[in-house]
Amino acid sequence: MLTVKGIATRQRIIDGAAAEIRAHGVAATTLDDVIAVTATSKGQLFHYFPGGREELLLAVADYESERVLVDQQPYLSQLDSWAAWRSWRDRLVQRYRRQGVHCPLGTLITELGRHSPAAQAITGRLIEQWQSDVRAGITAMQQSGQIAPALDAARTAAAIIAAIQGGVTILMSTGSSQHLEAALDTMLLFLRGEATDAGESQDADQRSSGSTPRVSGSSQNSTMTSAAGKKVTSPATANR
Repeated sequence: MLTVKGIATRQRIIDGAAAEIRAHGVAATTLDDVIAVTATSKGQLFHYFPGGREELLLAVADYESERVLVDQQPYLSQLDSWAAWRSWRDRLVQRYRRQGVHCPLGTLITELGRHSPAAQAITGRLIEQWQSDVRAGITAMQQSGQIAPALDAARTAAAIIAAIQGGVTILMSTGSSQHLEAALDTMLLFLRGEATDAGESQDADQRSSGSTPRVSGSSQNSTMTSAAGKKVTSPATANR
């Protein structure tokens, strides 16, 4: 078990390796580079990473996967309003625009072997946590009546993550965030459509129970039925 000092030293090595990889790429980053930039000895490096370069790269990949989620905060963990969803969308687009065509996590996973159990485990944990946070946001909106309760939150969250990954892949190939933005905007439109369905369902429930939903003058129906049975224009909407 590592001491507090040992944990700090290990993290310093990971931070230094991550910075070198971001600056020069994974192929060009050597253990000697990491030792120099972190002011550690070769003995220290192999003490904390007995497996050498591969073990260190795995630790850096794990660190980079955590950064993907940290960079989306505080919005990702507070998706309980439409304003929060929009802010999360903007933060996500800004993050990947700033990253550009070079993805540190992607290059690390490629270097480690995409089909290796260790690399798959890192990617799997990232996707699982990301999807869980989005699902929690959808569920929160359902509980507050802003999204229809019948929507499958888990499958919708999975679709959103898949759309993001597709947009990011195209951004890395073209340098354009257009597809990522389109994917996010379309998913938000879909969720807002479910919000409309939730409102209509709530109104239907109120009508079936014999109660009249409370509305403001600006949201009244544009027509109403007169005593003679004819439809007449509501004063609140006649001049719209």
